[in-house]
Amino acid sequence: MTTASHTDSYWQVPPSFNFARDVIDTLAREDRLGLIFLDKTGKERRYSFPEIARESARYAAALRETGVAKGDKVLVVIPKRPEWLFAMLGLLRVGAVAVPSSEQLRAKDLLFRANHSEATAVISHATLVGEFDEMRPEAETIRHWLAVGGNRPGWTSLEPLAAEAGEGWSGNPTRSDEPAYLVYTSGTTKDPKGVLHAHAYTFAKRMQAQLWLDAKSTDLVWCSAGTGWAKSLWNVLLGPWSCGSAIVLHEGGFDPVERMDLLQRLGVSVLCQAPTEYRLEAKLEGLGTKWKLAELRHAVSAGEPLNPEVIKAFRDAYDLTIFDGYGQTENSLLVANLPGSDVRPGSMGKPTPGHDVAIVDEDGNICADGVVGDIALKGHPPTLFVEYYKNPQETANCYRGQYYLTGDRATRDADGYLWFVGRADDVISSAGYRIGPFEVESALLTHPAVKESAVVGSPDADRGNLVKAFVVLRDGYAATPELVADLQEHCKRETAPYKYPRAIEFVSDLPKTSSGKIRRVELRQMELKRKGATQASGFV
Repeated sequence: MTTASHTDSYWQVPPSFNFARDVIDTLAREDRLGLIFLDKTGKERRYSFPEIARESARYAAALRETGVAKGDKVLVVIPKRPEWLFAMLGLLRVGAVAVPSSEQLRAKDLLFRANHSEATAVISHATLVGEFDEMRPEAETIRHWLAVGGNRPGWTSLEPLAAEAGEGWSGNPTRSDEPAYLVYTSGTTKDPKGVLHAHAYTFAKRMQAQLWLDAKSTDLVWCSAGTGWAKSLWNVLLGPWSCGSAIVLHEGGFDPVERMDLLQRLGVSVLCQAPTEYRLEAKLEGLGTKWKLAELRHAVSAGEPLNPEVIKAFRDAYDLTIFDGYGQTENSLLVANLPGSDVRPGSMGKPTPGHDVAIVDEDGNICADGVVGDIALKGHPPTLFVEYYKNPQETANCYRGQYYLTGDRATRDADGYLWFVGRADDVISSAGYRIGPFEVESALLTHPAVKESAVVGSPDADRGNLVKAFVVLRDGYAATPELVADLQEHCKRETAPYKYPRAIEFVSDLPKTSSGKIRRVELRQMELKRKGATQASGFV
């Protein structure tokens, strides 16, 4: 397993690197705040960097004692709690390969990940062991069943072992090209793919934290844009701590009023949220007056493009520009609006340092400005994944010549800014036009009645596909034919008339991933099933 770009002059990745030892243990030389944890009730617990280093070293020693060895795959399912951070850092110290997974997964999902990764151990929160107990008879390789947060029959409680462990062992040495994480992408029509990252990736995340988060040792950073564990791993753990920032970890779910209350109470200075979270906050009464957010100096958004009107709402309320960023589970921050740059609302920004990003056509040639093509990354920087684990064909399929294809489509303007169009399979072909869902969704969101929207192609005999919008209304608005007509006319005014949604369906909510991205694929699949069926109420 080699990564040629380790010698790249920009990245300067050292031959050996271990995030827990080289970053956390270094930070532990100073007795200062590293983590604020809020449980579901809002109760607060603060941890210093020395405490974090000590607990993670004890977890590592306990894992070694139970039989977890360097190179072992370990499935980790723990909610947003300090134990998750200690376990993940402990595995880095051991040199084991963490397989972080959402607590929302069911037995069959966990079984696939366990067997496919050939995991030898599981670390689960005690409240979640039921799903594991259901799949345990079919788990082919797991030998160690470890629990945190309580005792369960048939499980070894990890915390007492960690409490008894000594503090002298900092972990096994790890090379930068050795595997560190195996994260599974969400499957839609086929099994999830295992994205394998090396320790070099944990070193390279420093770039994202420095240039985009603008994180400093004096900051309190809250990265909530990762309720999905892949993003939590990158944004919560690796990024801010690379710059010595303290972080916030909140066990509770997202509520816009509670979030604003907590941001003000804690004095968060750097904020990273999902676009859905920003959108719902932007619609609150009292933005900028009820919540002053005096300490907040910088904000970024990750997951999908942020709508221009939301950027405007926060700018008007806090004189603060939200900086969009683009990356994937397979890579890092490839394109972004960086602090100090001229932000063009609605644009993804420009390629970040160390990343040669282009818009390419079907033959791998760079597209002319304004022409829609595939977002592609040239070469193999340390931010790019090593491979899809045990899936060489899928790994090969995402390359076109010297370019890695992200699967997203965009255009580039004459000044080098990239403009997101949609996932390659999200782009709608209708009556000879190619229409990106994001711009139609953005147009709908400027209407006062619209809380959320998602746009997909709906099969149509004449046009190939109709542009169809699924709309969640704000309180006080009714789903009527008159509102449908008003929304359609509004879209014609806000964007090119041919892009307006010829079909609108009002829904109570939209399907989303655990990280808040709208799952248009589910809506498309639903429309395919409906093909030829009677049109439902609200469908025009």
